[in-house]
Amino acid sequence: MSDEPAVRELRLVVTAPDYDEALRFYRDILGLPERAAFSSPDGRVTILEAGRATLELTDPNHAAFIDDVEVGHRVAGHIRVAFQVDDSSVATARLAAAGAEVLAEPTRTPWNSLNSRLEAPGALQLTLFEELDG
Repeated sequence: MSDEPAVRELRLVVTAPDYDEALRFYRDILGLPERAAFSSPDGRVTILEAGRATLELTDPNHAAFIDDVEVGHRVAGHIRVAFQVDDSSVATARLAAAGAEVLAEPTRTPWNSLNSRLEAPGALQLTLFEELDG
């Protein structure tokens, strides 16, 4: 077996009823660079860079624990998208000003990060996390 990973990229595909609003939010406000965009007579798609991708698997009990730490109660569905940012307070305010609903302001977690939770365009629940030193 090769040392090369079998999977080269994780791509989360979101079908957003308001495509233009979702594109503006994720590309222009959150700041995900546009890698490519395609259109056809039937629709449009834009691929945005989101840095390094990981797949975080959790069981229902730990998912409830994460929600409790970040929000205070269970709120996420079975999919939540987390973005590492340099300053979660600034990023949370910027996304809220662009229309995201803040479910929880940045909160220090037991795993030493500053996490906020938002409901964003495309019906995605987001965690913004800032890794803290020490």
